[in-house]
Amino acid sequence: MDELKTDFWASALIRRAQIAGAFAGVVRKGDADAGAVLVKVATLDGRARLYAPARNGEGERIWLDLSAGSLGDEERAVDEAARKRAERDPDLWLIEVEDKHGRHFLEEPVDTVLGARD
Repeated sequence: MDELKTDFWASALIRRAQIAGAFAGVVRKGDADAGAVLVKVATLDGRARLYAPARNGEGERIWLDLSAGSLGDEERAVDEAARKRAERDPDLWLIEVEDKHGRHFLEEPVDTVLGARD
């Protein structure tokens, strides 16, 4: 994350989820200072969403809902996509949120990526 060290940002996301009554934790820890982050939100019914950071046309940080495209929301497919990305990026973090309401606790806007692939 550009603005904050990744470990600090991840801790804040986890804390926001916990305060709201959800469970969140680090599944994969990457570079503490500048590793990219994927956020998986599992709804505890075999479904999940996968969010990845991006920049919009104005250079502002947004999150892309990769599950809105061809990836879909089956938890196994989401896990496989996250695993493939982690293989390509050793600095990558994976934060998992378990919330039956599907809340992601991200503060920036979330956009969809139609046709997205791992």
